[in-house]
Amino acid sequence: MAHFLLASFLVHSTLASLPLVDYNRMGQVALTGAFAGLSLFDNSTPSSFDPSTTSLLSRTTQGTLANLGNTNPGGSISSGCPLGDVFYIAGSFSSIGNVSANYLASYSPSLGTFSSVGSNGPNGPVTAVYCDVPNNNLWVGGHFSSPGSSVAIWNTGSNTWSAPPFKGLSGGNSQVFSITPNTSSSSLFFVGSFVTSFAGNSTLLNNTNNPDVPYSPGASPAEYNNIQAILCPVGPDGPGNTWLAQDGNDALITVLTFSSISAYGIRLGNTFISGYGTTGFSVTSIPDNTVQTMSYVDLSTGQNATCTNLCPLSTDSSVLYQDFLFSSPVTLTGIQITLSEWTGAAPGLHMMQLLSSGAFVSAIADGNTQSCFAPNPSNVTSTGTWTTKDASTVIPATLQTVLVSTVAVGTPAAQAPTFTWMPYVSAAGQYDINMVIPGCADFQDCDLRTSVKMTVFPGGGTQPYVSTVSQQNQEDATILIYSGPVVPTSSTFELTVTMALADSPIGSGQNGDYELVAGNLELTLTSANLTSGSGSASSSANSSSSTGILRGFGFFEWPLNSPTSFDATGTVPAASETFLDGAGVELYNALGASISGSMEVSAVIQHPSGVLFLGGNFESNAGFSNIVAFKNGSLAALTNNGLNGVVSSLALYGDDLYIGGSFSDTQNPSMQGKLRGIAVYHIDSGSWGALGAGLNGPVTDVALSNQQLQVVGNFTEALSPSNIASSAGGLAVWDIASGSWINSGGFVLGNMTFICPSSAVGGKTESQFLAGNVQSMAEYGSTGLVMLSDGAAGPAITPVNVQLDANSNASAVSTVNRRREHHPRGPISWFSQRVKAVLLPRQTSSSVTLPPSPPTPAPAVLAGAFWSNASSSKEVAIIGGNFTFVSASGTVSQAVAIYDPSSSTINALSGSQVYGVVHALLVDSEQHLYVGGEFNLSVANGFAIYDLGAQEWLTSIQPLQAASGTPIVRSISNSAYKPNAVIVAGSFSQADTQLNQWSVLGGGIQGDISSVSYAGSNQEFLIAGGAITLPSGATTSVAQYSFSNATWTTVGNPTDIPGPVTALEVNDGNSSSIFAAGRTSDGSSPFMVFWDGISWSYIGTTLQGNSNISQLLMVPLQNTHSPNSVVESDRMLMVSGSLSDRSFGLASSVLFDGEAFIPYITSLSAQGTMGFVSALFYSIANFSFVQQHFLATGIVILISIAIAAGVVFFLALVGILWTLLSRRDDSAAKYDSSDEDKDSIQHRPSSLLEHINAATRTTILGTSAFNVNTEKEEMAREGASAEPDPFGPDGSNYLRAETPSDAVIGTMAAAEEYSRPAHARYAFDGTEEGELPLTVGLEVEVLDDKDAAWWYVRNPQTGQEGVVPAAYLY
Repeated sequence: MAHFLLASFLVHSTLASLPLVDYNRMGQVALTGAFAGLSLFDNSTPSSFDPSTTSLLSRTTQGTLANLGNTNPGGSISSGCPLGDVFYIAGSFSSIGNVSANYLASYSPSLGTFSSVGSNGPNGPVTAVYCDVPNNNLWVGGHFSSPGSSVAIWNTGSNTWSAPPFKGLSGGNSQVFSITPNTSSSSLFFVGSFVTSFAGNSTLLNNTNNPDVPYSPGASPAEYNNIQAILCPVGPDGPGNTWLAQDGNDALITVLTFSSISAYGIRLGNTFISGYGTTGFSVTSIPDNTVQTMSYVDLSTGQNATCTNLCPLSTDSSVLYQDFLFSSPVTLTGIQITLSEWTGAAPGLHMMQLLSSGAFVSAIADGNTQSCFAPNPSNVTSTGTWTTKDASTVIPATLQTVLVSTVAVGTPAAQAPTFTWMPYVSAAGQYDINMVIPGCADFQDCDLRTSVKMTVFPGGGTQPYVSTVSQQNQEDATILIYSGPVVPTSSTFELTVTMALADSPIGSGQNGDYELVAGNLELTLTSANLTSGSGSASSSANSSSSTGILRGFGFFEWPLNSPTSFDATGTVPAASETFLDGAGVELYNALGASISGSMEVSAVIQHPSGVLFLGGNFESNAGFSNIVAFKNGSLAALTNNGLNGVVSSLALYGDDLYIGGSFSDTQNPSMQGKLRGIAVYHIDSGSWGALGAGLNGPVTDVALSNQQLQVVGNFTEALSPSNIASSAGGLAVWDIASGSWINSGGFVLGNMTFICPSSAVGGKTESQFLAGNVQSMAEYGSTGLVMLSDGAAGPAITPVNVQLDANSNASAVSTVNRRREHHPRGPISWFSQRVKAVLLPRQTSSSVTLPPSPPTPAPAVLAGAFWSNASSSKEVAIIGGNFTFVSASGTVSQAVAIYDPSSSTINALSGSQVYGVVHALLVDSEQHLYVGGEFNLSVANGFAIYDLGAQEWLTSIQPLQAASGTPIVRSISNSAYKPNAVIVAGSFSQADTQLNQWSVLGGGIQGDISSVSYAGSNQEFLIAGGAITLPSGATTSVAQYSFSNATWTTVGNPTDIPGPVTALEVNDGNSSSIFAAGRTSDGSSPFMVFWDGISWSYIGTTLQGNSNISQLLMVPLQNTHSPNSVVESDRMLMVSGSLSDRSFGLASSVLFDGEAFIPYITSLSAQGTMGFVSALFYSIANFSFVQQHFLATGIVILISIAIAAGVVFFLALVGILWTLLSRRDDSAAKYDSSDEDKDSIQHRPSSLLEHINAATRTTILGTSAFNVNTEKEEMAREGASAEPDPFGPDGSNYLRAETPSDAVIGTMAAAEEYSRPAHARYAFDGTEEGELPLTVGLEVEVLDDKDAAWWYVRNPQTGQEGVVPAAYLY
């Protein structure tokens, strides 16, 4: 009858610190299962959240997540940034972390606390923040009216709120969505849904066709004396973009156009080169030689002012340029600018432009040169024959050249010559289009003149405007042919005006001919707003009748060092308008009447070249959608006209622009729908790129850190180029170097709204902050596999960097029931006639069956084994289970993979693919991989062998067979007692025995085997768990097989175990300490039992009925727990699976110390439900549980010297006497390993005692000092009677050594030599006395590893022995 271990009802639900498992003693360690996230158990940190709140999370550079606090229900977090010792969080909330805070809060990482940010802060939601570190200012933007309109500033020095110097932003929805610095962090860009107004028409004024500027003497350095450079400067104030006069002299600059134009004013930008600068100037028009009166904005007052003989030019470096306008448009052929006052050595200029009130185009093609920042010059085309004529102008001594063409009277208009003007128009607006017609009196061709038909195509989707104009005017005339809106539809749009013979021409002609005259066209901007007018004008809801006021939408620039202040909710002075403010004006003009409440600019970023990229929710007839570039003063559509959905965020990495939002392709589809929510635009080549195949939901924010792109949003999967889905519950990471989605390092499931780049806040280590509506979260994110090692205060969990995906061939698999994935290595050599595979199958039907195993949906890792690759000197993990993956070579594979922890890469096995689920793996010393499970392979099913060295599957394996269905292999292992055998266990009926390679253990058993372990000092007993019927007919859940006499027996009373066993563990080979777990026969409840060598006892638990245990494993500790009769103080039993307990809640692994269950690890599935830990596997199969506590080296040396001097002979003498006495008692009981005390562990003594023991053996027994009696060993192995070696290990002469000195003093007779294999990680010359040379990859036998620095080893190839550095082995 089974007994209860009452003490085991105790459960530690919370601990100050978790038990310190000694993973380093186990080598490399990995944890597998069906999970997407893992956390160390902590009752104070929930894994599930209230999704109606928004959580602020921190993320380390390795990806580990931690929850910092939650908002009130319904609250949201939109943005954040670090400043000083705190991190500022903005959004729409009333509290966060249980601290009252409206819309804005600060978080102190050093204190772990939240605080509100002053009083009288923003009175509405805050959606954007920028931390101005040099000035200790926090800029915030959003939708509020106080302290400023949609913009406010918090000064951390004075702890006060204020409005910005420009008062704020309004119009539209009056909301700011992003505040972003320019490339030099000298200006801030505000984007959102707002409208700005600018005075002075300064931005929309077109620089005239580049005039001729004769040589003007300049400074002697060549980089400053080119006057042409300041007409269209291509860079900042400096060499090659600035002109300086000769030191000590005024400067006279002459600008000649060589034709009559209507000029509006000039634009001058001062130079700020040290020691130079203009302070006063005047302008004289040519040819009338009149000093012009100019109007401008006085920067000190913000008011309009006038000047004539001396106009002031600002020396404020924040003012890039000023516009000086004539009192009315002036017809001229040139101007002279006199720089008469200056500062420093001489005057100078960075910019000089002659402005017109619109645009003009000459009928002579050579007269149309390209204006500054225009992508193209104006142009003309014609049909028929046209010749030149010169005509006088109103300006004395000037001529105007025109083109004329004759056409026979009576010619149909469709067959007559035509002439088309295509003036470049930089921006949309209301324009008057005039045609200049020379008088016929000067040309003496009045009889030839007739009427012409003028057709204007203004763009914007409007119909062409047609009018008829007479050219029979006696004097020169300027005829209005169109007045209305002109709307460019793209950066390459060209307004067209076509002249043709009228349908009903007037006049009779001369000599049977008419003459058509093509002169100049002039465009005059009458309003920046697309208001109704003549022609086919449209209307705008945001129109204004104020001529000269320019509107901008969604963009505003503010120089941080600007000393000026004004009210941007009203009209911004022309002098305060920056060049980049033209982006907002251009956007307003391009959107025109389509501007609505849903339109917004959500993100902006500047490329080092100066190009701006604006993204959001907008679409224009000008040929761009949701994203557009602003360069050279105008908007430019991206390739294929942008994107087909909203853009939410931008990030720049070199010349690659990463774009997040809600889209799937370019506006003109070109990417096969692979831009799902995320895209990259290659600026240098103007091409689009995909990130895999995108994400399965919208992206809200992106950030760049450590050459990785972090992406957050409302999605659950990241897609590979072949559309394989990887779990990504709102957070995904794109590795730029490898060009693939990688594991984020943490796990979160939710709708994430914000992420910022990594930064160090308050002296803490660098971390990221992210926020969103979280449903569930785990510290570590990894799909089915993590690496474990010793940490400072608990286990260090390292998620693997690769993504495992769902397996299309198997969506759900059974749990893995086995003990360990690694076992002591034996000298196995693969030849078909030498390897014996031993079966533990279901041979016939049995009334007892295993319970249905819980599903572990893909991706799930269910088995693992470490393999030391001799060719690369790397130790890699081979994993198996139910998953697919994209290997480093880009191929898609499944079920089995090789993961290299050193490079974080994953690769597939060469050859055929495994189709199905892998449950068990084993690697032998000859690089053979044994694979078991429920699968099909071209060469086998359920069981296969892969040659890792040759990289091929072995084809000479006889297949397993099942009574029905597919054979299932659940365990593959080997025993040190039978080093030439592989034990295969599972559910199958028989194997094909044609080549007699399979054999059955003993008389065979019936039923199903779930788990196998070994007992005895040399693993001479096999312990099997499952639902088993023995040859005797006895039914049991745990059975023991003796290799020596080939017999099966039950372990204890079978009725004491309440059901089939699914997991089994033998405590370090002690057959009197066995743990088993499973489900009751009716399948209703889980159970755990303990065998103490006499009877089974229940380990009482409060596990719920939905709990399932997949593995029991004894693990060593770094410290100790209170001793008890069940589990030794230097170890604990790790219980893994999916565990639900009334006391501690949910866990995936717990530790059992013999008295209490300690929750250890929790896991989550990709859907946020409880995950499943399948198994822990490790690289050192025969690790020791003994905790080594070494003394300091100096002390050890002194003690060793003392021992050598005074104790050696005493020990030898005692050993001789003890041997003689023991031989006198012929009836002395022979050592039986089954009677071994459960605390005893076989250990080899120190080298000193080994030599003493060897010398004693030689003296008394007459044997060689270092040769093992192989005949005696073989006799013992086969069960024959043999006299035991009095100096070998048994229960009576073994004493545990806690320190090297203990080993010397306390051990009366040393254990017979016991070795374990190891490999050389590095080469070692071994030239000193007592050292052994090593070559990389050499396999050696470790004889003594008690010293932390040097190990005593043997080269099995040569038989040589010596010491080597311990760190050189693995």
